Amino acid sequence: MGMQLAGGQGGGGRRRRRRRHQPMSEINVTPFVDVMLVLLIIFMVAAPLLTVGVPIDLPETRAKALEGDTEPITISVNSQGQIFIQDTEIAIEEIVPKLEAIAENGYDERIYVRGDQDADYGTMMKLMGRINAAGFKRLGLVTLEERDS
Repeated sequence: MGMQLAGGQGGGGRRRRRRRHQPMSEINVTPFVDVMLVLLIIFMVAAPLLTVGVPIDLPETRAKALEGDTEPITISVNSQGQIFIQDTEIAIEEIVPKLEAIAENGYDERIYVRGDQDADYGTMMKLMGRINAAGFKRLGLVTLEERDS
């Protein structure tokens, strides 16, 4: 009288089917985050080293920073009166032809002048006067943010 059902626990004919392992469709984010944090630390350490290599003691001011979308041309004047475009020393007579040659946006190119606080004021004004007279109108003076003492 005992009757067995097909899905029962008896020793009947059907065996349990094993499922094949399906590929996991989730992305493990932890290694990605680890790599991003390492890259962030590398860039935080390297960013201060990417500034222009001419050592200048900039004056401090409370002026707001200028916003821009492209990298400006940087001209530096050190305390001895030497003039540099980026890292290359140049004579003041050669400044305008050199700027005209490297300015990608023509006379609309942004030019930042970094002058050491001990640099001669006359040299700074002569330099800026020549650049302005050549037609470059987007000149900016670079300073450090003033610290409260």
